[in-house]
Amino acid sequence: MDIANLNMLVGWIGMLSGAVSGAVIGLYFGRDDWAGGYASFRRRMLRLGHISFFGIGFLNLLFGLTLTAVSLPPAHSRIASAGFLIALIAMPACCFLTAWKKPLRHLFPIPVLAVLAGIIPVLLGWPYE
Repeated sequence: MDIANLNMLVGWIGMLSGAVSGAVIGLYFGRDDWAGGYASFRRRMLRLGHISFFGIGFLNLLFGLTLTAVSLPPAHSRIASAGFLIALIAMPACCFLTAWKKPLRHLFPIPVLAVLAGIIPVLLGWPYE
């Protein structure tokens, strides 16, 4: 499978993961005191984890579509692909882990750097001609 198709497939898997995780945590949203109450840190992190599947999934989809429209250098494409793939796993994982144990919030540089590792090679490899 080529990089564009891989990232588009993973993007759609991210969408599915967002829908499933939203359905699971949505089972408890009606309870005012669930996960510490609506405004609690824990509940906010759970919601952020759910929505990050969609956000990073969209980044993967856009990257895959970009590769079908723009010719990036192969090294740039591989690095960016890896960054976006890692981010799709690491961002929701960090959110859910932080909801579980607050000190795990210190892991957030991992998905942030992964997203940057996806964006920067795209911009550096862009054919500006």
